[in-house]
Amino acid sequence: MPIKAFLFDLDGVIVDTAIYHYQAWKRLANELGFDISEEFNEQLKGVSRMDSLDLILAHGGLSLPEEKKNELAAQKNQWYLELVSRMNSDDILPGVATFFSQVRKAGLKTALGSVSKNAALILDRIGMSNAFDAIIDGTKISKGKPDPEVFTKGAAELEVSPAECVVFEDAVAGVEAGKRGGMFVVGLGSPSVLTQADLVAPSLNALTVEEVLKKSE
Repeated sequence: MPIKAFLFDLDGVIVDTAIYHYQAWKRLANELGFDISEEFNEQLKGVSRMDSLDLILAHGGLSLPEEKKNELAAQKNQWYLELVSRMNSDDILPGVATFFSQVRKAGLKTALGSVSKNAALILDRIGMSNAFDAIIDGTKISKGKPDPEVFTKGAAELEVSPAECVVFEDAVAGVEAGKRGGMFVVGLGSPSVLTQADLVAPSLNALTVEEVLKKSE
């Protein structure tokens, strides 16, 4: 079945906001009396805000009521938004503009598939709001990755079948989500980490649309 659509994660694929997430989570952990390392932060990539908070609290040996957890998640998000509000088109990762130009020339549909509830803000800040035919983010889903909902909803909105889609992901949870959704998955990062991906490259800068379509045949 020929590929008709490309679905992209946001963080680590289009922009790299991981450092901002890390800075905000680290600040929160420090205020709770413990620390998190960059290595620990890798576990949080592609994971929803509340699930990330649960992992952090478990790491710090803390158990808190839901009301307090909601308060902490909101505080983290406020700190994160302060950081991402300074973003601009310079924050788009290398190769993204060229790759998206190739996508349009190939006549492929595009969707964003991100668990971030701040995706629309980030796309606006970097000037890429109009680069997608559909935007599925944390405000439109009830299940975070590795559940495939964010990608299956994207395919549905684009009116294509999962088998006609290629997913671009940098996180283990995201790669799993794409595979569970029945899609061809391109992992952006290390082959030793993104072991479930059908194709792995360091970034979009290292790929061409023609190459991806050929590999997904």
